[in-house]
Order: sequence, then structure tokens, then C-alpha cells
Amino acid sequence: MTESQGGDVKMPKRNHRQHRLIAVTGAAALLALAVNLGITAFNSHRNNRKKKDLQGSKVRVTLSASEILKLADRVISKSKEVHDAVASVPLDKVTYMNVISPLAELEAQQFPLVQSCVFPKMVSTSNDVRKASAEAERRIDAHVQTCSMREDVYRVVKAFATRGEWVNAEAKHYTQALMRDFERNGLNLTLTKREEMQRVRVQIDELSLRYIQNLQEDCSFLVFTETELAGVPQEFLKSLDKAENGKLKVTLKSHHVAAVLELCEVGTTRKMVAVEYGKRCGDVNLCILEDLVHLRHKFARLLGYSNYADHAVDLRMAKTPAKVFEFLEDISNSLADSATMELSMLKDLKKKEEGDYPFGVEDLLYYVKKAEEQQFNFDFGALKQYFPVNLVLSGVFKIVQDLFGLRFEEITDAEVWHSDVSAYSVFDLSSGELLGHFYLDMYTRQEKYSHTCVVALQNGALSSNGSRQIPVALLIFQVQKDVIGHPALLRFSEVVNLFHEFGHVVQHICNRASFSKFSGLGFDPDFVEVPAQVLENWCYESFSLKLISGFHQDMTKPIKDEMCRSIKRWRYSFSALKMKQEILYCLFDQIIHSAENVDIVELFKHLHPRIMLGLPALEGVNPASRFPCSAIGYESSCYSRIWSEVFTADIFASKFHDSYLNQYAGMQFRNKVLAPGGSKEPIEVLTGFLGREPSTQAFIDSRSPYRL
Repeated sequence: MTESQGGDVKMPKRNHRQHRLIAVTGAAALLALAVNLGITAFNSHRNNRKKKDLQGSKVRVTLSASEILKLADRVISKSKEVHDAVASVPLDKVTYMNVISPLAELEAQQFPLVQSCVFPKMVSTSNDVRKASAEAERRIDAHVQTCSMREDVYRVVKAFATRGEWVNAEAKHYTQALMRDFERNGLNLTLTKREEMQRVRVQIDELSLRYIQNLQEDCSFLVFTETELAGVPQEFLKSLDKAENGKLKVTLKSHHVAAVLELCEVGTTRKMVAVEYGKRCGDVNLCILEDLVHLRHKFARLLGYSNYADHAVDLRMAKTPAKVFEFLEDISNSLADSATMELSMLKDLKKKEEGDYPFGVEDLLYYVKKAEEQQFNFDFGALKQYFPVNLVLSGVFKIVQDLFGLRFEEITDAEVWHSDVSAYSVFDLSSGELLGHFYLDMYTRQEKYSHTCVVALQNGALSSNGSRQIPVALLIFQVQKDVIGHPALLRFSEVVNLFHEFGHVVQHICNRASFSKFSGLGFDPDFVEVPAQVLENWCYESFSLKLISGFHQDMTKPIKDEMCRSIKRWRYSFSALKMKQEILYCLFDQIIHSAENVDIVELFKHLHPRIMLGLPALEGVNPASRFPCSAIGYESSCYSRIWSEVFTADIFASKFHDSYLNQYAGMQFRNKVLAPGGSKEPIEVLTGFLGREPSTQAFIDSRSPYRL
């Protein structure tokens, strides 16, 4: 059962004079209206006082267009000044204090100023401010690129690193990271090789842009009668344009394709849509992908790697492509029995509904939905009625506070960029120490960034004088604003997404690394999603579902026990088969970036039945149209999400499964996992927290059909 979008229901406008975010949770709702569940009012300032910046924050959130550009220029000027000073240090006079410390201090101090220039393009209501922000980002990025290629600074840093006079382990790690960044830009190579690297990089950027543009600009469509689209909701059919012959146009954009593949009862229609979607951009993007892979290998070889996968994985937790292959194959093989049972069930369903037509990959979404409808006694449209935004938010606060020993206080007079934005301070529950701040930009509005994410605005860092710079984060969410009498409701997927992103907020605030580079979200890319994925688990447990739910017309009525059990069972329904399909994509990505001159089309044809339990790839599909992540942005690292999910499952099963609000385990997670950030190797962090080497078993068990 996939989640329904449900209706757009709105809720009363938020009262910004309210000092508390009150938790209204299920049967305790009426009592909770009078009792604050740990979210203390920050009411020491009166509303008639001038709006203020957050304590300890260098972030400026209401700059005008001209102020943004002026600040960007000052940032660049100061950066050049510091880099020039470091470069001027004689090689026989290098010390930590005159080489490494100035660069670290610069990074910590300028990051919030850079973000003050850059983040307005995501949230500002002013077109002029957004344009200035984008221009500021362009200028700063160009300067950062210039600094990354400064051979004079590299020589000085290398001279210090060669001495090996480390202040402490984290300072050594930071210096090595500086060296690594310079050398991955080719500064340890000859000028000829560096120039060649730059030419290759420009070619890669141009081809990447062309690849994405081809997909975005593709206007292909198919036409069908209403009969051929049987099963697709009328409201969707009414949204479709009509062709000259009166038939309905189904575009090859993902939202149209997903609706047909999931809901259309006509197998031939599903297959036609799946095949044509798989042929998008035809040979043009296939040629581009082949050229991109060739250029990436060339780029990696210039840096001394044997192939691009070696280059990409080298700095990640996995370390080597061989380890990635071993990991993916192990997970795939371990899921084979469960996936076979799931596929058999789907084939039986198709036979009952469509007769002896063979089952194909184009049938997966449709029959998974069918099977889930038969197995689970709920639908997501109805479920949405139990998740009013403010109720879910207060539940998230409550769970996070109890787990990690935190206290949240809303700042009612904070300077913000829009009246819908809230600001919070976060304190350690025991000591009262201010740990950080975060902004919450909850509601959808025109011109606002359209996705949900967390943005680091200021990283935590330890200054050379011993003072600590506190972290500041921004959570951007997307939900329709409430209107009087109609509460804003969250789909269940949005509830999970809110928990996930709030996990990133906690990850950012609780980081205690000394260097800005390792703070905030500066984790190893293979590990950065783990804290957020861990918190998602609380969306599926009965006690927390009751805490965050209440029927929108009577919030004293949380979702029932039977529905809680169904949600937990639904979480991993057909998950082995879904995971096998994801592994297929990851293996494809890893192989093309690990070997030269791979026939991409033949590789996909070979891999598909081997991983997907004999199901062949659709005839004529172009794998380049199916793998934009392999082409742009996540090349040779598509495996990373599965990698982090495996560790997440181990963490939750080992430490939290028997006691969901175990603050001892929560504090251990905060101190041993969140606090170090990127200052330690993730395997060291994980082993230290678990008390043993990590295991894949909890992940495999969670996807077993016998788990419940």
C-alpha cells in the first residue's frame, strides 16, 4: 500500500505571541494543554522589544540584497588576507599557530557569514535578495576554488605536516584533511597534469549539465483512452491534457509514470509506460554517460588511482570498491529467500487478476500495492487525519528531549526572515549549558526551496582562546499552512521525514568537534545519514505513534493499537524485493566506475535477471535514463544509503529496541556518536558505541517475512 496524498486540509494560523509549543498527545491532550511537555517558554523578553539575533550566532538572517553582496566581498577579502599570511610563512618557521590555527579559525568564523549570504536564495520572499544570494554564492564558490588551488599555501601546510608536531589527534586529523583536499585538487602533481585535470573537470561539468538538461527538457508522452488507464483515479485523469484525437496524454515525467505503474489495472498500459520511460533521451544520454565514465576514469588516473571508483570510495567509510562489492553481494544473497517469497506472492496475484501473462518488472509497483491492501487494514488517506502538524511537532520535541537529555526553548523575539519561521535554543537538560540554536521554517510558500532538508548555518568549533562557537541549524519543511478551523495535517511519509530531518538537527546541535570542518553535518558521507535514520524508528512504535497522533477533530483520540501494529508490519512489507532492486542500481553504478570500456547496455541486461530473481530487464530500455544518480552527483556512491541503513538497524536493535526512551542509551549515542562528528573514523565511533564490530544481521532480520 503506498501512501495517498489525501486532501489539502488547513489549520488555524499560528499565534506567534504564544510562548510555548504545547504537546497535545492522544488521550492526554486536554491535560497537556495546561502542562508543557518539556518545551520551556523563553519569555524573558517582551514582545515590544526590538527583534534580536540569537545568542552566540554570527548568522545574519535578514540581510538586504546589497548587504549580501557587500558581506560576500568582505568574506572573500578576509579569506585572501589570511591565505596570503599563511603562504608568507617561511618553510623553516612553520608552526601550528602560524599555519594550521589561522586556517581553522578562518573556516569557523567565516562559515556562518558565508551561509548568511547563501541560504537566503532558498527561503527569501524577495526576488532581489534571492538573486543577490545566488550571485554571492557564485563569487564565494569561485574564490573557494581559487584557494583550493593555491600551491603557495599547500607548500606551507605540507611543510608543517612533514614535521609531525601534532597538538593532538584531532589537529592531526584536520591537517591531514587539509593536505588531502589540496592533493585531490592535484597540487602534488606537475603543472602539466594539473592543467589536464582542469580540462577534464570542465568537460565533466559540461556533460553533466547536458545530461540533466536532456532529462528535464524531455517532453515525450503517450496517449491512452480512459479504458486503457482503468484503475487510475478520476482526479488524476482530469489533470491530464488531451491529444487531438481526444485521448489522454501521459507524460514521461516521474509523477505521471509512478501513478500509472502503481494504479493502472491494465498490464499492457503499465508495460508500455515502463518501456518508454526507460527509453527517455534515447541514445543521446547513453553516449553522454559513456563519455562521463571515460572522463571520470581519466580524472582519477591523473590523481594516481586505477579507476574512478577507487577515487570516490577512498575517502568514505567503505574505503575500497572491493568492500562495496562484497557488501552489496552479501546483502543481496542474504535477502534472496525473503525476496523469492515476496515475488512468488506477487506472481500469484497477477495470475489471479490477469491470467497467464508473464510477470515483469513493470508489475512490481502495482502488485505490491495490491498485496499491501489485502494484508493491512488501513489506508494512508485516513491515517493522515491523525497527524496534525503541531501535535506531531510537540511529540518530536518530547521524544528527542527525553532520549538525548535536551531542553528546547522557543525564542519569541528572534530575528527571522518570515513570520512563519520559529527559532529555538537547545540546552543540556542537566547542566543548563546552551548547546545551540535552530530555525524551523515549516510551511510551504511561493519561491521557497521546494524540498525538505537541514541546512547548517553555523558550525560548532573550539577557538584558540578556548571559547566554543555554538552550532546553528535551519530545518526547511514543506506543509500547507493552516487556516482557521482546519488543522494542517501530515501524511505519514511526512511524519517520517520530519523525524528524519529532526535527527539531523540533533546531530548538528550535539556535535562537539573542535574544528568546523568536522562539526555540524561534517560526517563521513557513508555515515552522515545514520543519526537521522536512527530517529525514524520512533515513527513505527506504538508508544510514540500514540504520543504524536490525535484525530484532528478530537485530539484526545490517538490512533488505535491495531493500526499501530499494521503500520509496524507495513514498514518492511516487500522490503527484500525493493532492496534487491536498489542493489541492482548500486552494483551497476559501482561496476561502470570500476572498469574501463564496459558495455553499459549489456551490463544492465546481464545484471538485471541475476539480481532480480530471474526477472529480465525490459526490452530496449536505455540504462542511462534510469540512473541519473550514477551520472550526476552520486557516481560510485549510490551504495551509501543501504550502507548507512545497515548500521542504523544494528544501532536500534542493539541499544533501543527493548526500551524506546532509554535515556542512558540516548546519552551514550549523543556522547559517543554525535559529539565526535567527523573528528573520528566512523568505524571507530560505531564500534565504540556498540561495544563490538558492527553486524548486518539486524538489517537482514528486519526484512525477513518471519520477523513479526
